[in-house]
Amino acid sequence: MLLKFIALLCIFLYSFFKTLLRINQARVAKVGYFWKMKTHQEQVLETAIFNPKVKTYIFMVVIFYLVFSLIGILLLPIWLLGFGQFISNKFFHTLNCQLTDKNLKFAKGFILHIEKTIPLENIQDLSFIGGPILRAFGLTMIKVETAGGGGTHHQNNMMSMIGIEHAEEFKSAILQQREVLILSRRQGGGQSTAQTDAQTNLLVEIRDELRKIEQKISLKP
Repeated sequence: MLLKFIALLCIFLYSFFKTLLRINQARVAKVGYFWKMKTHQEQVLETAIFNPKVKTYIFMVVIFYLVFSLIGILLLPIWLLGFGQFISNKFFHTLNCQLTDKNLKFAKGFILHIEKTIPLENIQDLSFIGGPILRAFGLTMIKVETAGGGGTHHQNNMMSMIGIEHAEEFKSAILQQREVLILSRRQGGGQSTAQTDAQTNLLVEIRDELRKIEQKISLKP
């Protein structure tokens, strides 16, 4: 009786997620198209690279929650027999993060796809989260807090990015570009767009040169 129930549950979940996958792929393709079109109007400065260990982390975290729930115990064999690897892999390939000259863009989610665009001048704080589980997998989570982060809508003004490689350098690039943008807008309040863009490009070049100098100094014994 139990085996029959599990078999029926597997068939139902397969059909459900297959339909959900088709709907989600169509939605992601549509949203991703408009995101790329908008990104083409901006200069992409950095594109984050995600650690493949994120897949293992997601796989193990779901196992933890399944073990400690009644329904999860029934779903655990399905998760272990390939379904978990499939979902974890799909989730990993939805991760995308870009730093442009004006915004920080982030996308994640396989079943529930989320895309966020945060203006750099709205970023108030960038912090690292590295608990024992994350450290065990060699991962780091960057938490982004934006302006207006207080009150009942606090969670709506937070964004977390897990598994970015060279997270410290990526964080520094975000903060440096934010300062470049704020400074250029303060100085170019009454100037033309062309003049402002020229100043922004100059400041970006100065920032890049400073980063190279910092890297050379850090490599010296």
